[in-house]
Amino acid sequence: MANEIYHKSNWGSPKKDGWGDVYFNPSATNKLYTRSDNYENSNGTDKALASKPDTQSVLMTPTAYSVGSMNSILPTNGDGNFTFDRNSTATRVNKDGLIETVAIDTPRLDYPLINGVVQDCPSLLLEPVRTNLISYSEDFTQWSLSGATITSNSTTSPEGLINASTMTTSADGETAQNIPSVSNGNITFSCFAKKGSINGIRLRIDAATDANGFFDLTNGIIYSSDGGVAKIESFGNDWFRVSISANITSFVKFAIYTTDGTNAYDNGDIYIYGAQSEAQSYPTSYIPTQGSTVTRAAETASGAGTSDDFNDSEGVLFAEIAALANNGTYRAISISDGSYSNTCLFRYGGSSNRTNVLVTSSNSTIFDNNTTSLNILNFNKIVLKYKQNDFSFWVNGFEVATTTSGNTPSGLSQLQFADSDNTVSTFYGRTKEVAVFKTALTDSELESLTSWDSFSDMATGQEYSIR
Repeated sequence: MANEIYHKSNWGSPKKDGWGDVYFNPSATNKLYTRSDNYENSNGTDKALASKPDTQSVLMTPTAYSVGSMNSILPTNGDGNFTFDRNSTATRVNKDGLIETVAIDTPRLDYPLINGVVQDCPSLLLEPVRTNLISYSEDFTQWSLSGATITSNSTTSPEGLINASTMTTSADGETAQNIPSVSNGNITFSCFAKKGSINGIRLRIDAATDANGFFDLTNGIIYSSDGGVAKIESFGNDWFRVSISANITSFVKFAIYTTDGTNAYDNGDIYIYGAQSEAQSYPTSYIPTQGSTVTRAAETASGAGTSDDFNDSEGVLFAEIAALANNGTYRAISISDGSYSNTCLFRYGGSSNRTNVLVTSSNSTIFDNNTTSLNILNFNKIVLKYKQNDFSFWVNGFEVATTTSGNTPSGLSQLQFADSDNTVSTFYGRTKEVAVFKTALTDSELESLTSWDSFSDMATGQEYSIR
């Protein structure tokens, strides 16, 4: 709730316990309290402060934010705040597990559903520009119907509103959309769906070579796919978001069918909501449309910190992050002097599941190492340590690489979700935490920092099911 939560502990001096004590005090002097219009995720904040060494100079968890600003917990004077930009509205999944729209230039604290369960702590969601090419994403009566009927506003949607539709088919019916503006190349077609008398849905991209995804809406699994990459995600209350991505030529239409998974068609009814088509190889967050295409602008978060918040002689850059796609595109988080000459960064991209760390000093490469052992679509805890003749790279509790030769960067002055000069490699993904330490932590501290706090946390971060 905005401007109400205040922690009794001193934010500038993290302690190992006591961070859970909160009370309401409109005259609180807590700097995060006074400089933020919105505040949530206090448990995640307490956990981040209590479990880390005391040398953090910048710490951002998805906790406090205002229009145009993603606010860091440390430093308390606000110098660690990120300038946030998105010149459009966008949607997120809120702490109740419902899709909601957030305003222009407002950061999205997104609560992912993992195995159908809304997570206690959100992640900061940053996405590239996307356009929903389907002009009626919810009003399926505007689509072309053949052997199918649509009953609008017949059940509660993932928004929590009664604005989802029932699709009833007979004679192998379809609900279809022909969009003349679809060009050759990558395309993703997605839709929210819920079982009715039929427990399956088929999505089809009709083109020179068809792409089909067949999905089980009872068990939340993919029956099969052909011609493209299928994906299914749980949104709770028996709703799933299903998608099919393909590289196409000679597009004809998008189509939705009911299916039992064995036959391409089956007759009966299912519930549908929120159709989306994007000219890229993976789905992003829902973009509602009501009669025309809608574009969600790209997001950036940059400019956190000053030279006082970084130590040129030694330090640590830490983040817990997940990529949106494993398509080789570079996505970076960096501290630097504003150029490549002096930087510490890690980034996803270059090849499948590749994670790279890079340190430069006076335009010379000091440390450059990679691993492809991660699933970058899951949350991973990554550390880059720098100190004169002492550099290391840690992931999920294990040291990946070291070097014992080289100078440290100089003039470090900014932290951002992009490469060193904030022009390319913008980080698009999910972030649970970013931190900078002004000392080079010990190996035992780095192992602890990047390890999971419990088996259940590891399972959640890696999206495993515990049975």
